[in-house]
Amino acid sequence: MKASDLALPEVSVRFLTDDPAMQRLYDEAEAKCRRNLADFTGERVLVEGGGYEKIWLETQPMGGEMYAARDMAAALGNHLLFMRTQRADGRLPGSIQCHADGRIEPQFNKFQGFCFPWHALNMYYWAGLDDGYLHALADTLERFDEYLWRTRDSDGDGCLESFCVYDTGEDNAVRYGDAPVYCTTDTPPQGSAVVPMASMDIMSFSFSARDTLAEISRLLGDGREAYWRGAAQKVADAMKARLWDESRGACYDRDRTGRTMPILTHNNLRCMYWGSFSQEMADRFVAEHLTNPDEFDTPLPLPSVAANDPAFRNAPENNWSGQCEGLTFQRAILALERYGYEKLVTRIGQRLFDAVIRGGYVFTQQFDPFTGAPSLVSMAAHEVIPPGSDEPVQDAYGPTLLAVLEYIAHIYGVDMEMGRMLFSLGSGLRYSYALRWRGRVYEIRSDGQTAQVFIDGALRHASPCGVRLITNRDGELIGTRELE
Repeated sequence: MKASDLALPEVSVRFLTDDPAMQRLYDEAEAKCRRNLADFTGERVLVEGGGYEKIWLETQPMGGEMYAARDMAAALGNHLLFMRTQRADGRLPGSIQCHADGRIEPQFNKFQGFCFPWHALNMYYWAGLDDGYLHALADTLERFDEYLWRTRDSDGDGCLESFCVYDTGEDNAVRYGDAPVYCTTDTPPQGSAVVPMASMDIMSFSFSARDTLAEISRLLGDGREAYWRGAAQKVADAMKARLWDESRGACYDRDRTGRTMPILTHNNLRCMYWGSFSQEMADRFVAEHLTNPDEFDTPLPLPSVAANDPAFRNAPENNWSGQCEGLTFQRAILALERYGYEKLVTRIGQRLFDAVIRGGYVFTQQFDPFTGAPSLVSMAAHEVIPPGSDEPVQDAYGPTLLAVLEYIAHIYGVDMEMGRMLFSLGSGLRYSYALRWRGRVYEIRSDGQTAQVFIDGALRHASPCGVRLITNRDGELIGTRELE
């Protein structure tokens, strides 16, 4: 299956505001995203950008789905390529490269991440796909989950492991110590003091696969929903038992000897993105850590490591030891909304907007958590640019671009999740936002205090700002959430 072979719905988005800084922010993000569109031998994709010209399992299925309202073929291509290049043993490539000669190379030297299952399922709704897609997606997820449990529990303790730095995409992170950057084997590397590392990320890969398989089973009515719900819960329970510290209200990975690694990382927020935390665990992490100004609620929030942790490094080059990452902002939306923290999404989004605007509309990979300044590195090497250099500065980094566009959609706009329409009526901004999808136009018009919701030009709802209206595709109200 290729996206180009399918009759996909026409889509478009329009956002207009009389705030010139916000309008420029949106327009710059839209224009720079288009730079990241590429042809991978007949499959239209959205590469990561900012000097990264591949599609990574860590970023691009999520990035593609977030771009679906603008380019459905690229959005779907970012998923189908990973599904088509899955190995016979179930392993998914961590990245896919298209070489100059047109050769497609799936790369199996790391996992890099797994921002795939939820977004791949949402593409079923975005693109109006049939049950054949659901069966193919279920097969992909089940085989990858089997691969994880066959190869990544080397000590048999029921907790899946990271074998290398790039398995979790934490480039140059202090906490990985002497671990290898890549690992090409299905057995753990030898000689490292850290890996194989019992990992909240890799456990969450499995949870996410199984949780999505349960939802696919519900949609297909194949009688396996209860099985997959139970299988997902088994993973969540094992992760909590092995990695959750009840006294500290957070998860901590364990090194190869079983010793708890005491570094407090943002990876707990990743677990929320995958849904592997219980509500109680999420509430504790948010209350005790994510909203703690000494830890993750820095002037620009979401550093990779708690700002008061001894392992924190405010390193401006490509380094997951401390600075705020565009990819973390991108993942935080689903992470927080899964657990009812829409108000935090609004607050974080506004602070990201301010940082990018004050930084001169440069969409770079990292930001200083204390000043909000973008970390200016070279486009090619992702190293700090020396004074006087004429080397191009990194810009158009996809996760930051898409994070900005997605926060705008989730504060002031229209989005679709699993067939439901989200109308987010943020306050204080005069604007209109319109999504054209599947032959209909969904629109918000707001004066900053009161907003109106239109479908195909007909007024359906009017509401004070500061709330989200959740409807079906015909505009019938399903529920509301507070945004502010």
